[in-house]
Amino acid sequence: MLQVFERLDHTHDEINDSITLDHDTRKKSRIKGVTDKGADIGIFVERGHPLLVGEILKTECGLLIEVKGQAEAVSTAIGTDWLTFSKVCYHLGNRHTTLQVGELWVRFKPDHVLEELAENYGLTIDKTAAIFAPENGAYGKRSGHSHSHSHSHSHEHSDSHSGHHHEH
Repeated sequence: MLQVFERLDHTHDEINDSITLDHDTRKKSRIKGVTDKGADIGIFVERGHPLLVGEILKTECGLLIEVKGQAEAVSTAIGTDWLTFSKVCYHLGNRHTTLQVGELWVRFKPDHVLEELAENYGLTIDKTAAIFAPENGAYGKRSGHSHSHSHSHSHEHSDSHSGHHHEH
């Protein structure tokens, strides 16, 4: 069984495999699962720091595994103007529910009360299954991962990381 204790927010090395997990599983500090290529894996991470979609896990034997999000049942409330959308986000936030916020859309676990609240403000509810990658909270670190830079080649590395895609 592959074992993971180390997390990287990105790498320039080749990714060996991936694991596709739903939001509730990504929140766990101990995960027993199977990678997308069929390898058994045990993931052991710090409590309170959920795995993030796009994050890289490094196994004890040096393999790199990318975390992918699994589409799941969600409600996505879609707005057409920023003021109304902002009011809905305010009211949803006051209910201390887990939210994923995008440009004029907000996603949450299916809940008829929250859906009705959004609809009362004129937002449209889309119940299409989607990856749920909510905000981690305003007071936690946005990224508490190590930064691997083991390369067999040299290159310039600016603060902007231009040309590299990062999901946080």
